[in-house]
Amino acid sequence: MRHVSSFRRRWKLSAAAVAALLTAGVGLAGTHVASAVTAGCQVTYTVTNQWPGGFGVNVSVNNLGDPINGWKLTWAFPAGQTITQLWNGTYTQSGSQVTVSNVSYNAGIPSGGSTGFGFNGAYSGSNPVPSSFALNGVTCTGGVSTSTPTPTVTPPPSSNQACDIYAAGGTPCVAAHSTTRALYAAYNGSLYQVRRSSDNATQNIGVLSAGGYANAATQDSFCAGTTCLITIIYDQSGRGNHLAQAPPGGFPGPAPGGYDNLANATAAPTTVNGHKAYGVYVAPGTGYRNNNTNGVAKGDQPEGMYAVFDGTHYNGGCCFDYGNAETNSRDNGNGTMEAIYFGNIKVWGYGTGNGPWVMADLENGLFSGVNPGYNANDPTVSHRYLTAIVKGEPNHWSIRAGNAQTGNLSTYYNGARPNVAGYNPMKKEGAIILGIGGDNSNGSAGTFYEGVMTSGYPTDATENAVQANIVAAGYK
Repeated sequence: MRHVSSFRRRWKLSAAAVAALLTAGVGLAGTHVASAVTAGCQVTYTVTNQWPGGFGVNVSVNNLGDPINGWKLTWAFPAGQTITQLWNGTYTQSGSQVTVSNVSYNAGIPSGGSTGFGFNGAYSGSNPVPSSFALNGVTCTGGVSTSTPTPTVTPPPSSNQACDIYAAGGTPCVAAHSTTRALYAAYNGSLYQVRRSSDNATQNIGVLSAGGYANAATQDSFCAGTTCLITIIYDQSGRGNHLAQAPPGGFPGPAPGGYDNLANATAAPTTVNGHKAYGVYVAPGTGYRNNNTNGVAKGDQPEGMYAVFDGTHYNGGCCFDYGNAETNSRDNGNGTMEAIYFGNIKVWGYGTGNGPWVMADLENGLFSGVNPGYNANDPTVSHRYLTAIVKGEPNHWSIRAGNAQTGNLSTYYNGARPNVAGYNPMKKEGAIILGIGGDNSNGSAGTFYEGVMTSGYPTDATENAVQANIVAAGYK
């Protein structure tokens, strides 16, 4: 879609961020909390979630003494628990004894200030909280909360992930992109690659286990003390349809050579079932693309696609898309694209309210239904995590969407191709874009967590099962 310049962002303070500020002794439903206090320090240890054999913890360290520059927190696990992944710090463990040290960006704790870190762990039998902590060798003495409400139970990765569900429905994935989790139950490869600015070294970020969640601790360790950019979003389908830095097209990008910018790797933190992960934060000028794909629909071939977006991060620029686009990064005319659009631009099409809306970018038109311009059945949506779907086949297409954290999908349009010349039949070209329009219009903003493209037109029943899988992933 052609470029229109505008910008708008919204932010939302998560309940988890507020909860992390609570001090010891305050009961939290669904958590274990242990606290210890001395004249020098206070530690709040919160079990945020727990599943058979595993658990997640947030730790807050409050300095009640003199300013500290460089810290080590030590404790002993009472039942043989082990740390498997830690972020915002480094750790060593010998038997039950654990030492967590600062990283460069959180070494200083002023008087009355605090810092924190989190980790995932493993246990066998029981998972009692530690009874005491020491900060730089000084024990933080004091009472320990005995309140132990039932923790949130986090299930292990599903035995069927989104692309397994599509395959079972006869419409297999031909591209599967995510920086947060595996989209096949058997996938055990890399999700994405980051490059750090300090030395331009790169690191692939994989999953914690087959079919599981991103190993964000690898990124945190690799990027500690410097800035990292997401350079590649790997295709999990096996077809090699990876997304990389978008080249110049009808519009140039702001990076050298007219390329688009790459996303800051830490700008969109999230959790999936209590596991830390990062999304792809698209600021204006950012874009990813693959113009040489394998198996993606061309011409009027049927296809489906979904994406999980941040429904509170958008603007009125063109065009925050994920899907099928031109292979030469140019506007090649009506019907040469079929992509999901999310935002509140009204130049080509819109729905009820003030937006944002889920629409289809079919080139030279953002369509909210059969008509160019306004279609009353396409509502404003503002879910923090949004599932957005577009699918098309000969003279038939649909828009569907829902809350990615709960509930079912709704169908906003299901019918014939737009009543404008050039869209029936379609002339799709089979490139894949993220965060930009087909001609490299790059004025949009948004955040992407996961998405796929399929061969064939998925049934509503298949998509409903995929939605249930997304909800079960537990985005927070």
